[in-house]
Amino acid sequence: MNWETKITKLLDIRYPIIQGGLAHLAYADLAAAVSNAGGLGQVTAMSLKNPELLKEELRKTKAMTKHPFAVNFAIGSHDRPFIPYVEAALEEGMSIATITGGNPKPVFDALEGTGVKIIVLVAAVRQAQKAEELGADAVIVVGQEGGGHLGRDDLGTMVLVPRVVDAVNIPVVASGGIGDGRGLMAALSLGAEGVEMGTRFIAVKECVGANDVYKQSLIDATERDTVVIKRSLGAPARALSNHWTDKILEMEKQQMGYEGLKDYISGYSNKKYIHEGNKDEGYAWAGQVAGLIQDIPTVSELFDKMIGEADQIRKKWQQ
Repeated sequence: MNWETKITKLLDIRYPIIQGGLAHLAYADLAAAVSNAGGLGQVTAMSLKNPELLKEELRKTKAMTKHPFAVNFAIGSHDRPFIPYVEAALEEGMSIATITGGNPKPVFDALEGTGVKIIVLVAAVRQAQKAEELGADAVIVVGQEGGGHLGRDDLGTMVLVPRVVDAVNIPVVASGGIGDGRGLMAALSLGAEGVEMGTRFIAVKECVGANDVYKQSLIDATERDTVVIKRSLGAPARALSNHWTDKILEMEKQQMGYEGLKDYISGYSNKKYIHEGNKDEGYAWAGQVAGLIQDIPTVSELFDKMIGEADQIRKKWQQ
């Protein structure tokens, strides 16, 4: 069946499926596998220690796929300058950039006149409208079901996506709670032109940075086994529930602030779990879609299953 949408045409991809930015995990192996399977893979820029390492990762990705992939700039959660990373990606021929968190305008300014397509992740109607005003080619809309950092309004994907679709004239990609062909078809029926998946792409063989303990935790989790931390800091984010997140939530109740929380919510604590598999000394991002994850396929197998499910739904709708 034909899977052409505005987003597949914009990005020159076969299927309207985008891999999330996935801090500390979205590197060449995963990005190339997603792009080779027909979606849009992404390499996370700001998880790398310096722009030179980003260049190396982009070269590695280009050696593994001839298809388009994006570079994700998570600009809201890092103290170091992000423009040098943008410039490094440009030097390596970046054609698609996605922006997460923070004020995206400096990235737009840095990319002006380059021809790079820009997609901004948003969690509110006004944010989507602002991205369009700045010149975004598309927006990714994340509902509160999603993993990692979310919007402050607790708006679900089912309501937020059509609200944004009605509010902007650029393509909208749905994110949050999507992990199979049913989610893809639901998003398209809401007016989205495609989907972004984060948590589902952690539990695949090519996500080599994710420890087996992390992947198994996603399989074992139900839709009730995540919690939202960092609300007290104005930066809510969804993670797998464990003793570490219990500590964080208790400290937030005690209004300990960033200084009290920083060691618990740091990237180091995140990597203790996701890279080393140490559940007792860290936390791991995950969306409620963990309740739908039952296996660890290859990316290609995941795409085959998703598109097969979606095709069956299409046929059913046509009866």
